[in-house]
Amino acid sequence: MWLFYTPDIQDEMQLPEEEAGHCIRVLRMKEGDRIRLTDGKGAFYDAVISAVAGKRCFVHVEKKEVQEPLWKGYLHIAMAPTKLMDRNEWFLEKAVEIGVNEVTFLKTDHSERDVIKMDRVEKIAVSAMKQSQKATLPVLNEMTSFRAFIERGFDGDKFIAHCEPGSKVLLQDAVVPGHNSLVLIGPEGDFSPSEIEMALKAGFKPISLGPSRLRTETAALVAVHIMNLAGQK
Repeated sequence: MWLFYTPDIQDEMQLPEEEAGHCIRVLRMKEGDRIRLTDGKGAFYDAVISAVAGKRCFVHVEKKEVQEPLWKGYLHIAMAPTKLMDRNEWFLEKAVEIGVNEVTFLKTDHSERDVIKMDRVEKIAVSAMKQSQKATLPVLNEMTSFRAFIERGFDGDKFIAHCEPGSKVLLQDAVVPGHNSLVLIGPEGDFSPSEIEMALKAGFKPISLGPSRLRTETAALVAVHIMNLAGQK
């Protein structure tokens, strides 16, 4: 059964314009056809198309089903986006498929990208949410300066992955199953020494993702996977 993203389904018994267009014009669905909806806030809805009027698709909801959390704890990844946007989109798509609660894009000293088009990344995330049959859309935060992000605080375990020498523990040994976890991933040029020092003073623990030097988007995805697996124990 086709799944459609309807964030305002509690207030409006119709599909958003883009979802309606896909339903009516691409899939050729019509009145009486059964569909499945998600509000991106943790619930699925079994529904029937009640009417089609021009570009509008109205629905009648028959059943609401709350999806139980797929992992324990709150998983937050904060990464400096890569210069090539397709790599950021690849990361976000796979991270949503695996499972993550929040993604923040960081502006760091060595960042090569200053702007993220949030409408584009939200579409990527929505598509991945639907494809992976999840009912919750991760929180997506616009580009935020490293200092401002560090000063916000986080109610959970905080980690920073960097390439500077020093004592580090593997992330899989540092993550506590069920705990809220936040991991910082730097740009292709790594975090600057001052940023690393700032993070350590703010309570972030230095971690390693293994012996290989990983690209930014790969490192971020590895971190998401490790946190997600820990959350399923």
